[in-house]
Amino acid sequence: MVVPYKHEPFTDFKDPAHREAFEKALQKVRSELGKEYPLVINGERIYTEDKLVSVNPADKEQVIGKVSKATKKHIDQAFAAANEAFKTWRRMSPEARANVLFKAAAITRRRKHEISAWLVYDAGKPWDQADADTAEGIDFLEYYGRQMLEIAKGEKVNSRPIEQNTLFYQPMGPGVTIPPWNFAFAIVCGTTVAPIVAGNPVLMKPSENTPVVAYKVVEILEEAGLPKGVLNFVPGDPAEIGDYLVDHKDTHFINFTGSRATGVRIYERAAKVQEGQTHLKRVIAEMGGKDTIIVDKDADLELAADAIVQSAFGFSGQKCSACSRVVVHEDVYDEVIEKTVQRTKTLTVGNPAEEDVYMGAVINQKQFDKIKSYIEIGKTEGTLVYGGQTDDSKGYFVYPTIFKDVDPKARIMQEEIFGPVVAFTKARDFDEMLEIANNTEYGLTGAVISNNREHLERARYEFHVGNLYFNRGCTAAIVGYQPFGGFKMSGTDSKAGGPDHLKLFMEAKTVSETY
Repeated sequence: MVVPYKHEPFTDFKDPAHREAFEKALQKVRSELGKEYPLVINGERIYTEDKLVSVNPADKEQVIGKVSKATKKHIDQAFAAANEAFKTWRRMSPEARANVLFKAAAITRRRKHEISAWLVYDAGKPWDQADADTAEGIDFLEYYGRQMLEIAKGEKVNSRPIEQNTLFYQPMGPGVTIPPWNFAFAIVCGTTVAPIVAGNPVLMKPSENTPVVAYKVVEILEEAGLPKGVLNFVPGDPAEIGDYLVDHKDTHFINFTGSRATGVRIYERAAKVQEGQTHLKRVIAEMGGKDTIIVDKDADLELAADAIVQSAFGFSGQKCSACSRVVVHEDVYDEVIEKTVQRTKTLTVGNPAEEDVYMGAVINQKQFDKIKSYIEIGKTEGTLVYGGQTDDSKGYFVYPTIFKDVDPKARIMQEEIFGPVVAFTKARDFDEMLEIANNTEYGLTGAVISNNREHLERARYEFHVGNLYFNRGCTAAIVGYQPFGGFKMSGTDSKAGGPDHLKLFMEAKTVSETY
């Protein structure tokens, strides 16, 4: 019997003892920078000459680690190992599989500050964001373990006097996990252990931006007792192995989190049946968002400003759930912008490896250039009221940026920027607010700040997003509390961290016995 699930608490960095402990963790990680990391296939460490080089986004001369790249040959070896491991892992009791996750959660909890410190260096996360990332990874381990124990009970179906009917779930077979860089521990962990605890071996191809933290996930699961071949670590160049992983005849599922363009490509390619393939592939995809906060005329404007700043600028807006659009009733429009700017002026920007700041750098040069170009576009589409500065001389720094008076159909109101840029537009009434909120191709998260119950209830059903929040920001979903996944081009609404998520990696089977 396991204790009831509750989410992992966050660290209070206002406590001097916690700050000291985290600073020691940063020092420990600093002493380990620059190491080389191997592929892991069937438990074997394989070093290759060609490497992914991870750098600190806030100090691009600082090498975090060098991680071996997998080739197509390595992918074939990994699938061979996964197919062999599937023979025994699928028959391992759900309790035994869940216990691996519970032990991994305990290991991670003991190494919590260390893992968070790796996130500071590898992903450029500020302390509180790194701590929340690690906590969410622990949550996935604890929650999915418990959900597997529930699913193992099967579903109730009817029987007749002459027969007994049962319905249960069984694993599908080996699959591929392609997680992103922005939650380099939490989503890497969650997307990997969900199919694993369901009984499926996994080939994990982490982001080329944050492969070192992903390797730590492999280490933790191995220490927790995961058998060889159940998790195979195959980082590499997406151009070389990305399509090959998706197309492979032995791929049963692709668990992907990332951009719309890549998600659509995976969805298309997975639909084609390859020679020797005897099943239809399943795609579980989370593909980003263009997320809106609505501020009603009778809203708590202090709360609204807090929600906007936290949702737009937390981790430099590098979240698929980040607020990049604000729709405000015309009666309170100017006041909401003023309060938002006042709060934004207090935000600190710097290198999280050196100081506890609110915002660090964005992940790499490509993202820096993209965000910078959108800021220039924004200057032609609206009025820049705060920020707009960028600096890539040492790290990839983009400062919090606010535009106002932007047309709802403008590019910066429609296209995913994935940076600390937010645009404001005004609306006459709640009908127009909802119309604007729904006018993008995305449907991931949204929030409504209002004290009007009628408006909140309308939004409950008419604001077309997978995760909707009332009187709070539109980020920071908690595993088991707010199952996460969106509509439209935001993905397949997989509801990660929810009660039915593991079933996406399983097949339902009915058995009837006649007496």
